[in-house]
Amino acid sequence: MNEAPLGLDIYLLPTYFVDSDHPDVIAYAKSIVGEEADPLRQAILLYKAVRDDFKYNPYNINLNHFQLKASTLLNRSSKQGYCTEKSCLYNAVLRVVGIPSRFHFFNVRNHIGVEKYYELLQTDVLAYHACSEVFLNGKWVKATPAFNKELCMKTGVEVLEFDGVNDSIFQEYAPEGGVFMEYLADHGTCHDVPHDMFVKALHDHYPHFFLERQDFCMTLDK
Repeated sequence: MNEAPLGLDIYLLPTYFVDSDHPDVIAYAKSIVGEEADPLRQAILLYKAVRDDFKYNPYNINLNHFQLKASTLLNRSSKQGYCTEKSCLYNAVLRVVGIPSRFHFFNVRNHIGVEKYYELLQTDVLAYHACSEVFLNGKWVKATPAFNKELCMKTGVEVLEFDGVNDSIFQEYAPEGGVFMEYLADHGTCHDVPHDMFVKALHDHYPHFFLERQDFCMTLDK
């Protein structure tokens, strides 16, 4: 277990969503890091595991509180989740080994693997897209475990690696040189999923969808 830096305790504590005290989350984290004791190497190992063990699926967004828990994604039979869920699990396993972690949320345009979004949501803006921030060597570093290697290879996009030193965020340009992703708004950082703000952002951006569905479940995978 790594020693917590002073003043960062809140980013190490378990929360309702980042349930790093769940026995399955603890077991998963320990199975990934093994005997590795270096925090930077641990963060990289955990990043690759969450990135590739769980496929990115932005077409089944269930806003039920329980569905957003890190342990829920870990035990989900489909092994699929969207960005917030995958960042939640990554943050949880980081906290298991004593590495401070938090969320960073953005609005973005032109996202990987969301061909159906424009038709269904009537916009190409993705609200409250999440990445993680990891505290390593005295600074916060961004990491995006959302896009699994298989998806990146299928869509011809470079796999996002994480070296624990440099920010690893959204691919900004397509391989052929065109703009791949555009940052529209920065919602800042949180130690836990800001569920009410997240739901409100989705209501604000996709009001028609919530008029059609009253169960807070954006099941787009039809």
